[in-house]
Amino acid sequence: MQNEQTLIETDALIIGAGPVGLFAVFELGLLDIKAHLIDILPKIGGQCAELYPEKPIYDIPGFPIISGQELVDNLLKQIEPFHPTFHLGEMVTQLSAEGEGEARRFRVKTDNDRHFLAKCVLIAAGGGSFLPKKPPIPNIDSYEDKSVFYAVRQREAFRGHDVLIVGGGDSALDWAINLQPIAQSVTLMHRRDEFRAAPHSVAKMRELVAEGAMKLVFGQVTGLEGSDGQLQSVQCKALDQSTFTLPCDRLLPFFGLTMKLGPIAEWGLNLHENLIPVDTEKFETSVPGIFAIGDINTYPGKLKLILSGFHEAALAAQKAHRYIYPEKRLLFQYTTSSTNLQKKLGVAG
Repeated sequence: MQNEQTLIETDALIIGAGPVGLFAVFELGLLDIKAHLIDILPKIGGQCAELYPEKPIYDIPGFPIISGQELVDNLLKQIEPFHPTFHLGEMVTQLSAEGEGEARRFRVKTDNDRHFLAKCVLIAAGGGSFLPKKPPIPNIDSYEDKSVFYAVRQREAFRGHDVLIVGGGDSALDWAINLQPIAQSVTLMHRRDEFRAAPHSVAKMRELVAEGAMKLVFGQVTGLEGSDGQLQSVQCKALDQSTFTLPCDRLLPFFGLTMKLGPIAEWGLNLHENLIPVDTEKFETSVPGIFAIGDINTYPGKLKLILSGFHEAALAAQKAHRYIYPEKRLLFQYTTSSTNLQKKLGVAG
């Protein structure tokens, strides 16, 4: 057991520092609830910062278009008044309850041997730890992070290159469309002429192909050609099983993500298909005082949208207040009409 003098005590502990976890800081802060955040990634922002920092997002209210990194930056600015503490590059390995009633606390340990004691826990861990699904291409490891990438972190890194994008989902089509203006060439490859992406993205892609601004080919990549990690071309198999070669110096395979729940599966929570069931009143799990918000939870009618996670964070914070301040009655107030809330946000004298 770690020395109690080095134990970190906090009102709320948030597991996951993606957009939903960040907005939870805001909702908790409005209620005078202090929060620490733990994230397995070395940076703040979750999938938005790690997988698609420059990818445009269109369904955030009030922003016709905003990139993943811009959204994260705005959320960080929004929660500045509440001074959250971040613990990055750490994974929660143990979570257990101690005490009963108002004295109940949750002891949390990370793989960095850091210990926390919190009155409530909000799990905002997305789908858990996420890893890209790698295509079964021989020797692909030697090209990774040199000319083969599973995410676009900087669009400029692809300027002037011949880019091959493989996949038929949103990520593949979105990046094909967004890289087309700056790349030397963009070729989109898919196994068939049916796509899982949003209809407007499919329509835009077909428009660019018809204009000759982008190439669309059907088949699969079977081999890579190049030296010292630098791709020169790829070997492919067409739908009729014939083979052909495509020249390219950048490859982006978008085959989806493999979600690994990790230690969450051992925390004593009821699970359903690797997701955490919650109610829709307060988004509390089967363990009182532990909440699950964002993509990690499940309930009837669940939509895996960032804006849905924001709603869940707001209601979870209301219930968390009862655990943090059991003697206080919570009166809901609008930030536009409450002088006290405006002072917290630094917008009132």
